[in-house]
Amino acid sequence: MLQKLSRGVTYPIRMLPDFLIIGAQRGGTTSLYRYLKAHPSIGASSNKDLHFFDRRFRKGVSWYRGHFPTRLEKYVAELLHGLPFLTGEASPSYLFHPYAPRRAAQVVPHVKLIVLLRNPVSRAYSQYHHARKLGFERLSFEEAIQAEEERFAKENERVLQDEHYYSETYKHLSYLHKGIYVDQLKAWMSVFPRERFLILKSEDFYADPAATFRQVLTFLGLSEVAVPVERQEYKQYNNNTYSSSMDPALRKRLQEYFAPHNARLYEFLNVDLGWDN
Repeated sequence: MLQKLSRGVTYPIRMLPDFLIIGAQRGGTTSLYRYLKAHPSIGASSNKDLHFFDRRFRKGVSWYRGHFPTRLEKYVAELLHGLPFLTGEASPSYLFHPYAPRRAAQVVPHVKLIVLLRNPVSRAYSQYHHARKLGFERLSFEEAIQAEEERFAKENERVLQDEHYYSETYKHLSYLHKGIYVDQLKAWMSVFPRERFLILKSEDFYADPAATFRQVLTFLGLSEVAVPVERQEYKQYNNNTYSSSMDPALRKRLQEYFAPHNARLYEFLNVDLGWDN
């Protein structure tokens, strides 16, 4: 993993990420990362979801580097295109994981952080159907919501006791907890400066992916190029259809549950995301 210079100094031949898309889960991160990969100034990681800072941290930084382009690739790309060359990854579970912020600050202290925040009620419902599809959830949505506190509490205690403990329940069945964004952002901003973050509203991304993509390019310091961000292609990446819609009474209950947390978020970000209207 190291290349020796003429004076005997060594340096890693592979890059570490210039940016991370850290969440939120079910917020459009897959689509955004696919658009970024199509940009000539971006070299993709070997996988979108590396889960290094939450699930695989014990594998070490050398393992993590092994998933990114080499410095030679960076040099050649910049020489050919006359453009800067960046790399990054998207693991949307990072936003929620209690150890991810500190680990990221330790390994990539200068990284830029992109966050997509979706209406927490819709996000929870989407996560539920995703968990059903993967086979982690057998309860109805209402039953799962009612069971969450007990199921999550047990796993959360184990995670906090053992930094390397991994739990599918913690990851997949935390429908409500993952929607309390303000506490997650505060954890990340306790170790990274605010200017290192680009916080986007998922609903804006859904409505106009090209406009949101331009924001991301500006944040990363990259020029606009013709990349496939048309709305029709976006739908190919996010073709989620459910057999039934959420019960209106349950939706109202969840809106009331998230309202105080959303209010704290709006105050923290100094912006009203409009999820309570």
